[in-house]
Parts: sequence; C-alpha cells; structure tokens
Amino acid sequence: MNTSEQRLPVGQLLGLMLRRFRADLFAWGQEAGYTNLRQSHLQVFGNIDWTGTRLTDLAARAGMTRPSMLELVDELEKAGYLERRPDERDGRAKLICLTRDGRRVVAQALRAVRDIERIYAQEVGAARFDEACLTLQQLLREGSTSIAGRRRHPVVS
Repeated sequence: MNTSEQRLPVGQLLGLMLRRFRADLFAWGQEAGYTNLRQSHLQVFGNIDWTGTRLTDLAARAGMTRPSMLELVDELEKAGYLERRPDERDGRAKLICLTRDGRRVVAQALRAVRDIERIYAQEVGAARFDEACLTLQQLLREGSTSIAGRRRHPVVS
C-alpha cells in the first residue's frame, strides 16, 4: 500500500483536526473556569478584532448565518464578554467589541493556543509540526490560483 492510500483525504483530515483543536481549546477554557462558555462561542472569539467587528463581518468570517452569529453575540453580551458600540465610520452600524473580561478571555486563549501547539509538536516532533503548519499556510496563500480562490482572495498573507 502506498502513502496516498494510507492517509485520509485532506478535507477529512482538516475537519477532524479542527474539531480536535476546538475541543482542546474548549477543555482548556472549562479548566480555566470559563464554565459559562460553549464551544460554539469560539466562533466569536476566534473572529473578532481587538477594536471591534460588525456582526455581518463576524458571521462571514465564521461561515455562519447572521442570525446564528447574533444568538452567540447576545449570549456573550449577557455574560459580560461583549458589548455593542456605535461604529464611528457609519452611525447606523454597531461594532461588537470585547469588554475587559472578553479581552482577558482572548488573551488567555492565545496563551492556551501556544500550549496546545506545543503539545501537538511534542506528539509528532517540532520540525514536522512546523512544516505541516507552514505547508497549510502556503496552501492558503497560493489559494488565489485554486478554483475557489479565483472567485475570492484568501485572508492569510
């Protein structure tokens, strides 16, 4: 059996790895005392800008519908992690912004991501892990030449 027959298809690998990463990050949050958060809240925290983001942009970045993102934002606002502020560039629009507690969660989550990556690197070796990450990053960068990339440009630079 050759190597291509032994591995799962790339889409399945990416999906499973994303699920594992989110589960690991969520478990960290639970252990850190953030028991009022759900795993779906990672969609907000992972896509919000430090200076605030419009709801439609949050939804688009997360690949979610606007009503689904609104539900998550409402929950996180009630929990004290987010607040709505007027968008100075457009008086009709609102920015979804991190509160002090929300910024604390994101900062701690970024440290947790470094720890999770360190664990992954220990599992397969640091060089292999870094190479895998750089390969994925290159694929995203080169995505403008892919079928989907011809219709829209990738976010990663």
